[in-house]
Amino acid sequence: MATATRYENFIGGEWVAPSTGTYAPNRSPANTDDIVGEYPSSGAKDAQAAIAAAKAAFPEWSAMPGPARGRILWKAVDIFRQRLDEIARTLCREEGKTFAEAKGEVNKGIALFEFYSGEGFRIHGKTLPSETKSQFTYTIRQPYGVVALITPWNFPFAIPAWKSAPALVTGNCVVMKPASNTPGTATLIAEVLQQAGLPKGVFNLVTGPGGAVGNTLVDSPEVKVISFTGSNDIGIALNVRAAKRGAKVTAEMGGKNPVVVLDDADLDLAIPGILNGAYGSTGQRCTATSRVVVQRGVAAKVIEALVAGAKKLKVGNGLEAGIDMGPAVDESQLKTDTDYIEIGKSEGAKLLTGGRRLTDGSLAKGFFFEPAVFTGVKPGMRLHQEEIFGPVISVVEVGDFEEALHAANHIDFGLSASLYTRDANLAMKFVERSEVGMVHINNPTVGGEAQLPFGGWKSTGVGEREMAEEGGEFFTQLKTVFFDYTGAVRTSKMY
Repeated sequence: MATATRYENFIGGEWVAPSTGTYAPNRSPANTDDIVGEYPSSGAKDAQAAIAAAKAAFPEWSAMPGPARGRILWKAVDIFRQRLDEIARTLCREEGKTFAEAKGEVNKGIALFEFYSGEGFRIHGKTLPSETKSQFTYTIRQPYGVVALITPWNFPFAIPAWKSAPALVTGNCVVMKPASNTPGTATLIAEVLQQAGLPKGVFNLVTGPGGAVGNTLVDSPEVKVISFTGSNDIGIALNVRAAKRGAKVTAEMGGKNPVVVLDDADLDLAIPGILNGAYGSTGQRCTATSRVVVQRGVAAKVIEALVAGAKKLKVGNGLEAGIDMGPAVDESQLKTDTDYIEIGKSEGAKLLTGGRRLTDGSLAKGFFFEPAVFTGVKPGMRLHQEEIFGPVISVVEVGDFEEALHAANHIDFGLSASLYTRDANLAMKFVERSEVGMVHINNPTVGGEAQLPFGGWKSTGVGEREMAEEGGEFFTQLKTVFFDYTGAVRTSKMY
């Protein structure tokens, strides 16, 4: 067997071995014999070195005009496009997405870098009238300094893109800690930024466990801002920990997203949208469709179509042609998926299809799971309330719009919701009364665009929105200026 390639941390513009001297194999969830590479199992010293490098780089980077910073990101966009297939293949191998999904994610991340490259021209404040005569009052936005980005495994390119691009273009210096099971894609991001000419120390990458690396970043007084995406338990604990020293935090966490299907819905539109939302990326998206709230008049048709659609999906290694759904990301997530099948059954829900680990033939060495559909789900059940993060649909039958809205909102999470209907009045009521940060009408619960804010309500997140103009504003601090120009120093006469 060939020896796996060994990779290093990226600190201060150099590829550096971890202080611990230890590395961990990055195994594909589709075939655990496939080792993507060996990546550092770093410690606190490595995180501290990255923080110091970022701090040292900040004065020069923040002094660079915003448009100049944006042009470096634009150069990175061009390089990302040239390396798209390479990045997508690495993403596919280490996370498990199909190759088509991986390319889609990389393209989304490129669009984010493209959007924020232009934001270098638009880091703006406001001019406002003063109550005082001969006084010019205005606001400006300035960077914080060193920011820490703690990113998840489910979107190992797009989420680092939508965190790092706005942080960089607004003049901050970054230390990124990617998820331990997807370090390969993050390493390629560091390679491209280096290739694009980003000054040394402006972007730093440290791979390793959250207990050592993540806690060091959260606790460091030099880290002014922390952007986290991950589980609720870790996100809330991180927020509390950072708050003790006054650090600014945004934490995007869980989702349990409903699709409401009314009697008048276009089922030819709704069914593919639900299947894509539920089973795309193996259901491992915070915006994934996990609950289908359907009016009884069309419930039988919807259930029949969902079961048929789930059974048609071809599960396998995403690098192979014709595959519709890849594996769970690791053994722990696979166990979560299978555990919730038993939880659903114990609560009285009816499993109509799926819910088994798949081990036939080439699937034996991966974490493959059969897409599942439950019916008979009630709003109080754990199957309805708790995030599974896997390819499991829970169908809740309701009598009318008000009951559907109640079922959709009757949950702690509030990220995304979708409604399928031809009734514009009900659509607008749903938009107004849905307790979520993002609403889709006649669209799946998944999806986002670079120029649109991303984030949720309730237990889904704390802090500010990501992506769009708001994503850049999170990484800046506002300064108000009072300029009494009657007392301004006059310039000397020019000859």
